Amino acid sequence: MNTWIVIAAYNEEHSIASVVKELSKVGYKNVVVVDDGSSDDTYKVAKHYTKHVARHVINRGQGAALRTGIDYALKEGADIIVTFDADGQHRVEDIPILIAPVKSGEVDVALGSRFLKEGSNVPLFRKIVLKGGIFVIWLFYGVIITDPHNGFRALSRDAAEKIEITMDRMEHASEILSEIKKRHLKFVEVPVVIRYTQYSMAHGQSSFNSIKIFYRMLLHRFSK
Repeated sequence: MNTWIVIAAYNEEHSIASVVKELSKVGYKNVVVVDDGSSDDTYKVAKHYTKHVARHVINRGQGAALRTGIDYALKEGADIIVTFDADGQHRVEDIPILIAPVKSGEVDVALGSRFLKEGSNVPLFRKIVLKGGIFVIWLFYGVIITDPHNGFRALSRDAAEKIEITMDRMEHASEILSEIKKRHLKFVEVPVVIRYTQYSMAHGQSSFNSIKIFYRMLLHRFSK
């Protein structure tokens, strides 16, 4: 099946080359990088390693970048779309097990979970925030999962076409879960390992920003 990898990248000139090369090395040639208005050379570096690069003139947020990348992959005929981080947190070797239930038609969406297997070494405060998020996601959307904010996921073409990402920034992850529930899409959680490095911790989402995300989720949830 035609599998596409979608990477949202913002100021990732130091990591994007190794991420794309690692994917290409094991056969994932259909990789689209969306440079989300970076102020560094992310776009230039990405262009050197993949011909599929899109660019936002300004920084719009990860949700907007993923929406651009997913639309790009759909236009190119993707059957399965994997969303993958630009900072090296996600492991290429986890992709086959992630896409397997989507590829077989068992589910429409596979969600990576760092809490279903050992090896992620999640920092304590982040673990507390994520565990709290389990209750929030259930309360807001009625979805029960073990890892409420994991960007490593696989979507069937049908799911990618149905899921509407309207929230531009990090709260898009919760919106995707809401859309899965709303669209009656079948999903399963798949164990993956998240690599926490000094670089990824510095460039990734701050746990304290969870307060902002929660606030935006509230606005979005009760403005409908």
